[in-house]
Amino acid sequence: MNKEERFVITINRQFGTGGHEIGACLAERLGVKLLDKQVLKAMARYFGVSEEAMEKLEARNESWQDDFTQFYQGYMSMNEYRASGNDITSHQLFEAQRHVIREIASKESCVVIGRCAFDIFRDHPNALKIFVHSPDEVRIRRIVEKYGVEPDDAKMMIVDNDYTRELYTKTYTGTEWYDARNYDLTLNVARFGINGAVNYIMQMIG
Repeated sequence: MNKEERFVITINRQFGTGGHEIGACLAERLGVKLLDKQVLKAMARYFGVSEEAMEKLEARNESWQDDFTQFYQGYMSMNEYRASGNDITSHQLFEAQRHVIREIASKESCVVIGRCAFDIFRDHPNALKIFVHSPDEVRIRRIVEKYGVEPDDAKMMIVDNDYTRELYTKTYTGTEWYDARNYDLTLNVARFGINGAVNYIMQMIG
């Protein structure tokens, strides 16, 4: 990856690894945009709904596994919005998200967290695709500290979130989330810590 030209860094991560923080730190140190809330804002404009509506839609169905037409129209009705009458399906939403992310990346360098970005930028000439992982015991400890939950609850959060991300990836890319061939770098954060991981990536890209 040549950081002197327009670039994209994508980060897929197991739940509880600190992958989002790593991405945020990288974006800050590189002086580029972190694609997170910006995607939701652009998606809201795309579908002609409020940003709050998009945030609630994503929070309600993070993986977009199923068509959410009924929920979408019900939500708009309950909140006194006028539903467009057009069914918005999960696949339409994913394609819109793909379009939005590509459009932003075509104009400026960025770091993208999740959202199957490794596949969206599979053929990008200047992209670095990263997968962040760490042992379960390390993730459990981090989740307990971050969310104030019991270890057993942390285990369930790991299982639920990782399964959701695996299914999401398989549904929309046809590839396996854990397939190392999807990435340029896989990183065990337990060996580095958050800051160490960021430093390592920064050194690698020069």
